Formats: sequence, C-alpha cells, structure tokens
Amino acid sequence: MNAPLMPKATAVWLIDNTTLTFEQIGEFCNLHPLEIQAIADGEIAVGMVGHDPVASAQLTYDEIERCQVDPTARLRISTSIHEVKLKKKAKYTPVSLRQAKPNAIAWLLREIPEITDADIIRTLGTTKTTIQAIRTKTHRNINEIKPESPAHIGLCSVDDLNRLIHKYKV
Repeated sequence: MNAPLMPKATAVWLIDNTTLTFEQIGEFCNLHPLEIQAIADGEIAVGMVGHDPVASAQLTYDEIERCQVDPTARLRISTSIHEVKLKKKAKYTPVSLRQAKPNAIAWLLREIPEITDADIIRTLGTTKTTIQAIRTKTHRNINEIKPESPAHIGLCSVDDLNRLIHKYKV
C-alpha cells in the first residue's frame, strides 16, 4: 500500500478530525498503532500541524465515513495522488531547421487562415512574435519566406499536421 504524503501530519489530522481507530489510522499512514496512540496522547508530534488528506486528494470524506462506520474496514488512498502527470517536454528544433520555421508558419497561415497562434505554437514550437510578424508581413526575411509544409520540412509529424487540418476543415 502507498503511504500518504507526510504520514505523521496526516495521522495528527485524522486523530483530531475523525473517529477512526488507531489501527485504521496506523495502517493508512504506515505507522504502528502504538505510535498513533502516542501521537493522540501528545507524547510525540507535539505541536505538529495536521495535514488534511482530503484537501490534498489522498482521501475522500466518503472513504472516511465508510471506515468510521465499520472499525474493521481499511482506508484506501486515492490513486490519483500517485499518478504522475506526464509533462510534455519543450520541442527541440535542430539548428538546421530553425530557419525553416517561418516557411512552415507561412504555409499554415496560407492553408488554414483561421488557425490560432496557440495551435501554431503547439505544433511548431515557435513564438507568438514570429507568427505575428509573418501574419503582418513585417518579418525581417519576409521576401525570402516560401510557404512549405511543416511535415515535409520535418518540424512536425504528418499525423500532427493532419489532426490540425482536420480540426479547422470540419
């Protein structure tokens, strides 16, 4: 079983705010029931501020109520607390392709005129300033920009480009 964040502080909160047994709290917090009793008696964790497991989505009130009614029931930690959010890494563009980004932006603006800056940024990993400069034709190399498919250049996958086109052409 996974332990909650800050087990002793969580135990303090559960002791102060619920009628759960020492065994239930101990099993949930991965602490011995005697340690839970010592916390309740004020022998250890004196002055420790309790950590609310409901506020941090480790428990629900329904789960606490279920276990308060049945002293043999065991608290189950919410699985969402231990799920790792996958953060998308910043898109790295090789130096050789960076000069091709304005061409890809121009192609997207020509093929999908209603496309938002956010979708271009997400697809190509460019900046809003560059997109606006190409939209308003004030880019420093505007005369050398030739619209080219970003998938053909290698700035995005064909699937990403098809999803983007489908999003706006429906």
